[in-house]
Amino acid sequence: MKKLLFLLLFVIQIISLSAQQHTVALREYNPALAFEGYNLHYPHNQGNAYLLNNCGEIVHVWRDSFYRPGNGIWLRENGNLYITKGRNALSNSFIHAGGGGEKVEIRDWDNNLLWSYTINDSTKRMHHDIDIMPNGNILAIVWEYKTDAEAIANGRNPAKLTGNGALGNGLWPEKIVELQPNLTNGTTQIVWEWNVWDHLVQDFDNSKANFGIVKDHPELIDMNYTLYDSTADWQHANAIDYNPTLDQIMLSVPTFNEIWIIDHSTTTQEAAGHTGGLVGVGGDLIYRFGNTHAYGDTSKPMKLFYQHDAHWADINLSSTNPEFGKVVVFNNKIGPNYSAVHTFSPIFDTYEWEYTKDSTGFWGPNSFDWTYIANPPQAMYSTGLGAIQILPNGNRLINEGRRGRAFEITNAGETVWEYVNPLKNGQPVAQYDTTLTSNANLQFRFTRYPTNFPAFAGRTLEPMGYIELNPDTVYCATILNVEQIVSDNDEVNVFPNPTSTDVVVEFENMVERARKIEVYDMLGRLQIQFETFDQSNLLNLQNLESGLYLLRVDGKLRNKISVLK
Repeated sequence: MKKLLFLLLFVIQIISLSAQQHTVALREYNPALAFEGYNLHYPHNQGNAYLLNNCGEIVHVWRDSFYRPGNGIWLRENGNLYITKGRNALSNSFIHAGGGGEKVEIRDWDNNLLWSYTINDSTKRMHHDIDIMPNGNILAIVWEYKTDAEAIANGRNPAKLTGNGALGNGLWPEKIVELQPNLTNGTTQIVWEWNVWDHLVQDFDNSKANFGIVKDHPELIDMNYTLYDSTADWQHANAIDYNPTLDQIMLSVPTFNEIWIIDHSTTTQEAAGHTGGLVGVGGDLIYRFGNTHAYGDTSKPMKLFYQHDAHWADINLSSTNPEFGKVVVFNNKIGPNYSAVHTFSPIFDTYEWEYTKDSTGFWGPNSFDWTYIANPPQAMYSTGLGAIQILPNGNRLINEGRRGRAFEITNAGETVWEYVNPLKNGQPVAQYDTTLTSNANLQFRFTRYPTNFPAFAGRTLEPMGYIELNPDTVYCATILNVEQIVSDNDEVNVFPNPTSTDVVVEFENMVERARKIEVYDMLGRLQIQFETFDQSNLLNLQNLESGLYLLRVDGKLRNKISVLK
């Protein structure tokens, strides 16, 4: 027992060195419950893309001192990085709004440029997000400029043409392009397109194009629906996702408070019309969710409020995962000063090959499968930005974008990991800095990849420092609470601790069964494993590097072992 008390006093002494609550970077970490992996971090107002371990240490970086996020970014299994870039207003004075990008690049693990493509001129501009298809093609969201005259001819109410376009008010309807990159010669083909402009309906002027009864055409987009009359950025799509099983594309449209799904099995010609493709309706909307007001029915309450990061749950998930294929979304303005995150399950009839509607003729569901709102609710609030990722262990990794905060919760809502972007307007701040305010450390998305992700095979992922200044280099170890150690009748003592070579694991009770002993590092990697009937066991730790290790007995965290060399 004295040895156990010595261990506890040692851990408490170390914890006292970092008792002050961290303000930036790693703020909380429970390795027994958090999902282990590496985090892809692409913060605003600077150009570097970082790969961080769960301790907040940099293990890899793709540097860029000129461009800024454009915003989407994805790491592929072969180690190539698909990254969007831009220069904000400097890159396009004609079409500029939040989320504006300029180009998409493919870079290898060592940051060598493999391919690049730009969509950025006075009539169109790439923005916000991309998605990578299984064949390597890239789906990108593009603003396409339409003049006032074009808008009015298509049924736009002239009173709603008071936007901020530098070419004249106009409109910027959304367009999706599928890019086929050729890494051998650097060329690009646009192999498929879809445009909002081809799928409009309006009931404002029967002498203009697209006239019809809006409520009778939920598959079309109301030319005059807007909650933001003063902007040319009509839809402001902020997320795109591809479902390879269904060959469908999901678009998050926050100014409509909606998610749209379209059929990608069409040709470009079919996508511009109302027939063709597996669903048979060309490029018309085959599903929309969040706001029936946008297509003429005000009897149902809105469910989404300026949402972000709507996508099918499949990021690093097995198809056998119970969450696989559900829709996840960050619901930014669900309350006056708080946000929420949800999962829900649209019903897709694979026999009829269509999304089913309820008895009133509207797409469901009527409720969410799962919702998280912080306690108190105001503890999670982002008026823009925001993301959510369902992790393979069932946890949720949430990005509170305007506060630069990423945190992981269990399905029950317990926070088990938290990281705050330590960059203020692109410049690192010191640990314990208290000057960060909302919008000072923005981040679009924060994605975790498992430690066995193929891109990491055979690569060195050793810590190379921190983003923040004056980092607390022992915090990852000391943040662990002593209370997390399981204590029961099967007491275990560990000594000497700290150690530089060997350690004795001694049980106070004899049992007539084998105990399973495991030692893990702080990234969750198994270092030692064996079963024993012995009451006293000598563990050789000479091959382990300096650091803190977790001792598990029969799957339970029992002690922490400090190796000092």
